[in-house]
Amino acid sequence: MASQRKWISGLLLSGGLALALSGCGSSGSGGAANEAAGNDGAAPEAGAKLKVAATIYPMAEFARQVGGAHVDVVPLVPTGVEPHDWEPSAKDMAAISDADVFVYNGIVESWAEQAIGSAANPNRVVVEASHGLAELEGIDDGHHHGEEEHADEHADEHADEHADEHAKDPHVWLDPVLAQQEVRAIQKGLEQADPEHKEDYAKNADAYIAKLEELNQQFVSELKGSKRKDFVTSHAAFAYLAERYGLKQVPISGLSPEQEPSPEQMAQVIEFVREHQVKTIFFETLVDSKLADTIAAETKAGTDVLNPLEGLTKEQADAGEDYISIMKSNLKALVDALNG
Repeated sequence: MASQRKWISGLLLSGGLALALSGCGSSGSGGAANEAAGNDGAAPEAGAKLKVAATIYPMAEFARQVGGAHVDVVPLVPTGVEPHDWEPSAKDMAAISDADVFVYNGIVESWAEQAIGSAANPNRVVVEASHGLAELEGIDDGHHHGEEEHADEHADEHADEHADEHAKDPHVWLDPVLAQQEVRAIQKGLEQADPEHKEDYAKNADAYIAKLEELNQQFVSELKGSKRKDFVTSHAAFAYLAERYGLKQVPISGLSPEQEPSPEQMAQVIEFVREHQVKTIFFETLVDSKLADTIAAETKAGTDVLNPLEGLTKEQADAGEDYISIMKSNLKALVDALNG
């Protein structure tokens, strides 16, 4: 995003960042996945917890689950903040520099790799959790509804300097099977940084992956007999989940909630909802629901939450909600919408 690039370029030139990162090594970890980080990591001092900086909520949650009592996870994107709009501060850059392990999903955090290189730390282990996973191509704003010719039209309308950033869909964590692989990547990163507790990290990862597989089986069981397969959602975050369980997402906006549809595209969605008698329009908690509300009002459909888990609200965090509980809420919402 242009604002992020301009901001981070300015930040790198500022004296404030230089002071914040004073004393750090000059060679960064390169922004690669942990397999190619190019260093062996440096275990924390005896009795000290491993310092883990994580970008978006799923990465922080997975790191906490794997690290357990041995890690102190600093989530960079605050609770209640939609990560597509978030920009790291000098304090965040210092946290990245100071971390023993930096965990990011990849693709969605357009600022991350430049931040890794700027907030240099030769001993830090970098984990790009989505590294090596089969990524889905980014689609248009979701208005083709199976008609490929609209993809080129959207590409023309929205082509800009950030086209490459949106070429791949980053929302891999919404597929519980791919989430298991991200957990394994984080496990390997923690083991590299802190080999003394390798067995604990493996045990914790195994236990959490068992929960994710149970979640996957629940999705399989409850979605396989659905009356319909398509669902309308506010932005195109659910392609991985849809592909895993034989569903089809019909998003109102694109991979980022910032991508506002045109009036013509809104009309296409309204036509789709009416033609297919869609009864539920999904919105999400960290983004204004006006698009979903507009479609619902025009079609007399209802609305419900389908959470892309890019972050938690303060209320969700205070209530002890987590990845597993919210994914189960997503499942219930889908089952109701697909069978209502």
